[in-house]
Amino acid sequence: MITWRTGTVVSRGRAWPGAQELTVGLDTPLPAASDAAPRTTVRALAYTDLVAVPAPGDTLLLNVSALARGLGTGGYALVVGPATPGTPLPPDPAPGPGHLVKARYTPLQALVLGVDEQESPHHDTLRDADTLDALPVVVADLHSALPAIVAGARHAAALAGRPAPRVAYVMTDGGALPAAFSRTVAALREAGWVETCVTVGQAFGGDLEAVTTHTGLLAARHVAGADLAVVAQGPGNLGTGTRWGYSGVAAGEALNAAAALGGRAVASLRVSGADPRDRHLGVSHHSLTAYGRVALAPADVVVPAPTPDVEALPAWGPALTARLTAQAATLAAPAGHHRRVDVTADAALLDALRATPVHLSTMGRGLDDDPAAFLTAATAGVHAEELART
Repeated sequence: MITWRTGTVVSRGRAWPGAQELTVGLDTPLPAASDAAPRTTVRALAYTDLVAVPAPGDTLLLNVSALARGLGTGGYALVVGPATPGTPLPPDPAPGPGHLVKARYTPLQALVLGVDEQESPHHDTLRDADTLDALPVVVADLHSALPAIVAGARHAAALAGRPAPRVAYVMTDGGALPAAFSRTVAALREAGWVETCVTVGQAFGGDLEAVTTHTGLLAARHVAGADLAVVAQGPGNLGTGTRWGYSGVAAGEALNAAAALGGRAVASLRVSGADPRDRHLGVSHHSLTAYGRVALAPADVVVPAPTPDVEALPAWGPALTARLTAQAATLAAPAGHHRRVDVTADAALLDALRATPVHLSTMGRGLDDDPAAFLTAATAGVHAEELART
């Protein structure tokens, strides 16, 4: 929650490129600590590239959440923008636990209760937690892989006559920061396909909040009781067409985190048979870099083995199978340090994807446009479910 105030600029203070300190008189004082008077003026910071340079007499809208809690993190009032005089503000949030600040030092920084912080009822559980107890952890580059991975896991469980696995989604901060932006997560939670969403890093709004991918995974195992976890960034993907300049490079670090904590790391390949860009055709160069160069710990790299009817689908074909097989070979021993796992991609798995509670789409392409993208993610889910039951 955010604590809001409006106020009037009294004076300007120090300035440096991109920032201007201000003294602002508040329209509504901040509650006082037990040994102090209510605060009627605050030191504020304006990011001048965002809100220009406020002048004395300007009326501003401020985020004062950290000041209201007495935190050093974000200890300024942060200028959101000009305020409309007379517009009522939301009431202050009720006092409560939680001092983990996300989107830190930005005008919309939010205070949340971290699952791993001292005020959390789970702090004792996580304080010395150091192992995932062989929890399967599927890592993917794109958010769009999430429903396909879960569909594959549920399909494998149904074939084996086992209950559907409890899935925790660990959302990293490479894409959208608010979990609420994802209609996919909302639909999967409502359908019972995802048990818990854990937002880590600067991402926020999950069922559980964690500081790092490591504590997010530990929370998935020891707090949520997940049978398997899926790690992927939120919706959106930042890319520059360069080898290293893309947000999905963090997928390699996520594999390292899973391995460091004793999880069973599973790499879900980003594959396409329809992308017009050669660097993303077959196995994307994003997967080859993140898993081949960034991931230092060995993981299971799942490669789809299409049945003839699946290989005959539009945007697949023998040439795509040969290409992705050759590309994946560079990641697995002896050329690489990962373990290659071949999983059948058949019509039944395709039907399972069609039954997902969300519309499957990646880079603007649906299941029929680019079946290899979703079937590859689903085979990673199949393998993870098999690991969860062994």
